[in-house]
Amino acid sequence: MVIVLIIGIVFVGWAIFTVRRVKKQILEMSDALEDIKNGNGNRRILAETHELVAPLAYKMNDIVLSYESRLSVYHQTEEANRQLMTSLSHDVRTPLTTLIGYLDAVHRGIATGKERDDYIETARRKAHDLKEYIDVLFDWFKLGSNEFSMNIVAADLTELTRNALTCWIPIFEDTQIDFAIHIPEQPFRVRIDPDGYMRILNNLIQNVLSHSHGDKIEIALSQQNGKIKILLSDNGVGIDKEDLKHIFERLYKCDKGRSEKGSGLGLSIVHQLVEKMNGTITAQSIPGEGTAFTILFPSTDD
Repeated sequence: MVIVLIIGIVFVGWAIFTVRRVKKQILEMSDALEDIKNGNGNRRILAETHELVAPLAYKMNDIVLSYESRLSVYHQTEEANRQLMTSLSHDVRTPLTTLIGYLDAVHRGIATGKERDDYIETARRKAHDLKEYIDVLFDWFKLGSNEFSMNIVAADLTELTRNALTCWIPIFEDTQIDFAIHIPEQPFRVRIDPDGYMRILNNLIQNVLSHSHGDKIEIALSQQNGKIKILLSDNGVGIDKEDLKHIFERLYKCDKGRSEKGSGLGLSIVHQLVEKMNGTITAQSIPGEGTAFTILFPSTDD
């Protein structure tokens, strides 16, 4: 009887101690959550693994960590959007103002004869620059939309590449760009979005023409280790090692040896499109010698 009484007293004492400990920890959790609510995302709830509240504490820490990660992404997105709006204000308003100025001069009869023709040609080029910029913005916002979807189908990459380059060859010739194109006769079957692939090629080629300052471009398709390889290279100014690490980041513009023209979105769009089609893209460059982009897509027999 005495032993039972002692056991009972010990049990009640342990229960009281446990309840008090749990109540104290719950208060600590409440304080920690209030601190987190007020913006201290580094606050964590501490608990020993053997304690009753440990699973709850660890779960709450996981939730806080997940929340902080999402909040960080949100802040990065907000900053990127702010930079994009700043870039949009400059890159759209400036050529638009110039375009309106030239057209107004023609409309009012200020420019006549050859000068009038020159004004119209300048306005035409500015209009094309604006269209190019708006197309890039449209692609960017479309990729970021929850409604974005791709039409993935089995396609012949050699045929798609030939079709895409048909429009570029006259441009190469007009701009005196020496070009070398190596596309095998055999079909290379992959599962991709044809329109997305066209955009990838167009963006990469436009990037070469706008920024490389080179006079030669090479495009080659080959097959290796169950993958289809697309190589696009130039002999331009190249990209510094430090810049090369960031070229696929949105809004990133290389400062050295590159033109100021551009939205800083083209290569980021390329990277996203390639990844959405289960491919990979890498870039190698030697300053003063040129840059090479390599894309790999899984081949298929479908």
